[in-house]
Amino acid sequence: MERVGMMNNSSSNGQSLWHSSSSQSPKTPTTMLDRALSSRRPHSDADLSDSGESGTDESKTKRPHVYLLASNFVSRIGHQWLPCVIVALLFLVLLFLTSLAFHSSSFVCVSRFDPAARIGFFGFDGLESDFGALGVPWCRSKHGKEVEWTSKDLLKALEEFVPIYETRPVKNNMHGMGFDHSFGLWFMARWLKPELMIESGAFKGHSTWVMRQAMPDTPIISLTPRHPEKYLKKGPAYVDGNCTYFAGKDFVDFGSVDWKNVLKKHGVKDLNRVLVFFDDHQNELKSRIKQALKAGFQHLIFEDNYDTGTGDHYSLRQICDQSYIKGGGHSCFKDGDEARIRSNRKKFWEKAVDTEELCGPGETWWGVRGEMRDDFNHSNTQISYNQHFQNSRYVESILDVYWELPPVAGPSLTHQSRYDPARSTPPVVADGRRRLFQRIGLGRLDKSVFNGYTQMVYLQISKPGS
Repeated sequence: MERVGMMNNSSSNGQSLWHSSSSQSPKTPTTMLDRALSSRRPHSDADLSDSGESGTDESKTKRPHVYLLASNFVSRIGHQWLPCVIVALLFLVLLFLTSLAFHSSSFVCVSRFDPAARIGFFGFDGLESDFGALGVPWCRSKHGKEVEWTSKDLLKALEEFVPIYETRPVKNNMHGMGFDHSFGLWFMARWLKPELMIESGAFKGHSTWVMRQAMPDTPIISLTPRHPEKYLKKGPAYVDGNCTYFAGKDFVDFGSVDWKNVLKKHGVKDLNRVLVFFDDHQNELKSRIKQALKAGFQHLIFEDNYDTGTGDHYSLRQICDQSYIKGGGHSCFKDGDEARIRSNRKKFWEKAVDTEELCGPGETWWGVRGEMRDDFNHSNTQISYNQHFQNSRYVESILDVYWELPPVAGPSLTHQSRYDPARSTPPVVADGRRRLFQRIGLGRLDKSVFNGYTQMVYLQISKPGS
């Protein structure tokens, strides 16, 4: 685990392979070549005499008018090149009219529910680039560590996971994890190979099943208010035989568990070998990160890492969305360019956020109308920009690794409309790669399983100063 290095895409954003800096070094200005002197030899007096022309004839020494030169040039080449020039001009006119017709029809007929129409309107690059300076805010780590896995590892694992996912016991996991996050949890659990896995929030047991597919023999501890077996009365659910449940009448919140005693019972001595998965919609800073750090856990996964202006709890993505971070910071000026861009994106992506939804009154933080949400949206309090800033600095003091799971495939392939591609890292399978999408089996899945992406994130943390 010491080497947590991965290629970065920023990026995004020191960020991950899909969030790397998109800026390029400016092109070196082309050096203008010095104009060559005319190679035509000036007439001498002898030349003029031999030709019968007087060297003092003014008409022979004046520079011809430009239009005469052009006329002579066209006359000399017209019979050879003029047809080609005419054909080229006609081709350019036809190309222009075709392009104009295409873009006009796309603008008029585009539908928020039609991914092909959205691409016609934005273009493939436009799916990601409309925000300009507003990109994907990437939490800064203390020492610049990165994850080990690469995009190739993700792509290879994706092909392996599709047939596993098709055997899931809970086919309809509405309000639970979809395909993207199921793959992310399975991939990271299998890669990290923990000796113990802990989950806070199990719902019908789908996440428990995913972890079991990744690590068949590793014990699991599940903390969830309602035992998954209760859902069996109404439909499919999953209960694991090698899982210790703190559920129902035995439920204990993550922050109240006597972890020292529990880990001793499981024979776990190295806390670096424990993976904690949160899908409980609690304040990720106050209720979870600080509690995990206090217990000594280092490897955390948050299923719902809501973007700024969305969600029912205060997330890492929101905390790190700061003006001093590339891709972070926002303007609440209602008549500005950002407000206009946000309004346009809102027409096509359900999770796009406009200025009215983003900004709170006065000096409150821009979050969900300035509110810091917690406890399944039951606690909504406003915080100041200063408090929000201090929260980000604290996270930076404990953060060793931050990595957001990219979408498994572009929206033109999955037909999703919920997350805004301008606010997510580039997908594992890019838009336009339909053959690859079909080859690895993603085309066999119902499109509804792709509509639950909320920037799942993996963290490695340690105490400040370490």
